[in-house]
Amino acid sequence: MGITLSYQEYQNLVEQAPILIWRANREALCDYFNECWLSFRGRTLEQEYGNGWAEGVHPDDFARCLKIYLDNFNARKIFEMEYRLMRHDGVYRWIFDRGVPFTNEHGEFAGYIGSCVDVTERVEAQEALKQRLEQEIKILKGIIPICSCCKRIRNDEQIWQQIEAYISEHSDALFSHGLCPTCFEIEMKSIEKMKPNQ
Repeated sequence: MGITLSYQEYQNLVEQAPILIWRANREALCDYFNECWLSFRGRTLEQEYGNGWAEGVHPDDFARCLKIYLDNFNARKIFEMEYRLMRHDGVYRWIFDRGVPFTNEHGEFAGYIGSCVDVTERVEAQEALKQRLEQEIKILKGIIPICSCCKRIRNDEQIWQQIEAYISEHSDALFSHGLCPTCFEIEMKSIEKMKPNQ
């Protein structure tokens, strides 16, 4: 047995859905944003209307975002993209946006409906992991020039450093100095030689 929802119930579902929802007309101009979108942006429907919403897209993402939107709009294809959108507090958040074409009651193309989800935590976690992996690869690939006599290391500025200084600058390692048994024996013999004959 199917459940039929009234227009009001559908409207309530869209308005109160925990995702950002938008709609664009056949001219690719946005003519609707749900309450969640407007609350996220801290702006009115009038401010976001048309291309007003694009004022919140990060400048570094704007051209790419617009190209994906218009290329797929003109081709009537489903699209997905990620971009930074300014939240009501002025902070840019990464948004995953999915747009799909829709038709009117006559089966004619009527525009696009889109839904957006804040994916900032995932994007930042991926970026942190990427940077960590790049750093590990850099360390693993690196060939460190070391003097075979004094054991100093030549750094990126071509300056010879003590091995402890170099490692301290490139890692979180701490050092506690001591003598291995072989060196201890050599040092003791050297001290004995320095003693006056008795």
